[in-house]
Amino acid sequence: MRTIEYAIRDVIVYAKQIAKTGKKIYYLNIGDPVAFDFDTPQHVKQALMKAAEEGANAYSPSEGLPELRQAISEKERRVNGVDVSADEIIVTAGISEGIQMGMAALINAGDEILLPGPTYPPYIAYAKFFGGEPVTYETVEESGWQPNIDDLRRKISEKTQGIVIINPNNPCGALYEEKTVKQMIDLAGENGVPIISDEIYDQIVYDKEFVSTAHLAKDVPVIGLNGFSKAYLMTGWRLGYVYFHEQNNELQELKQCILKEARIRLCANTPVQKAGATALTGPQDHIKEMIGKLRKRRDYAWKRFNEMEGISCAKPEAAFYVFPKIHGIGSKWKSDREFVLELLNETGVLFVHGSGFDPVYGSGHFRAVFLPPLETLEQALNKVEGFMEKNR
Repeated sequence: MRTIEYAIRDVIVYAKQIAKTGKKIYYLNIGDPVAFDFDTPQHVKQALMKAAEEGANAYSPSEGLPELRQAISEKERRVNGVDVSADEIIVTAGISEGIQMGMAALINAGDEILLPGPTYPPYIAYAKFFGGEPVTYETVEESGWQPNIDDLRRKISEKTQGIVIINPNNPCGALYEEKTVKQMIDLAGENGVPIISDEIYDQIVYDKEFVSTAHLAKDVPVIGLNGFSKAYLMTGWRLGYVYFHEQNNELQELKQCILKEARIRLCANTPVQKAGATALTGPQDHIKEMIGKLRKRRDYAWKRFNEMEGISCAKPEAAFYVFPKIHGIGSKWKSDREFVLELLNETGVLFVHGSGFDPVYGSGHFRAVFLPPLETLEQALNKVEGFMEKNR
């Protein structure tokens, strides 16, 4: 347990202390659109209330309600071009539980898991928790945080149990090029390891199209991870899923192991699963509206950060994050964590230090969300700009 960290929420401890002094805090640390001016679609809320009122309050099957698994199967086919049957889907309490279950089933002591650097912190935490070694492969900032295939190839070893792809990416907002994903699939196939593909932001893209890993994979097994928090604005509802896409039954033993874990924790929230099925089969209009708002905020945040002396920022193509570089690390500030805490203390603006996403490839950066309304973003970024000018 001493190895576990979650920088995204760990920094809130400091923010709460400063908030007690009366200073206004601008929470730009957590990717929760519902905390701002986005709301869960009304028909999804109604489905939850209806499910509870009509008695869907008992335990449900550990693998998930049949109607939800079928709706997920149809959604993956419709949205991502992935042919996966309902029988190959396990419903989880958010994508985080899917990560935990997957790492537990894949990793024995001393095993390695390859992760994009920087990466979503639970992959590092759970790999360590189960006795494994998280190994990050480089993603290249100058190329919009695209994976370095040569670096990935060098880091595959006999201990490698899987290659994680987070696309669209958190924390960088990158959208991986199709040819790059194909190269990663080929590497996995050559080395006989599965791909774990985290696609929670599959419908939040701006200028290019997202292509699912499982859609591109032919005979290479893919463990897909996805959920309802982001595109369906159900962050606090905690609903996600794992699916197994394969040709030759290579993942069936792994699937049975994860099913055992699902049974141990009984089931995901039953009425929320009912509402989840409605989210997938009901109106989808809110997604287009959300992307329209987010695109304007992305453009604004990206432009403002690049105008600040001492900061540079690659343009996000998906999700709702920017991952700017701090040029004063090592001279004005000892670390990105020191920068983030000093900024918080002086301005009330809360970011997450980049090293919290990977001490190697995340160091010297910070992650910010561009979820707030433009007026709030402007207030927060004005404070950041003033801080940077003061620290020239």
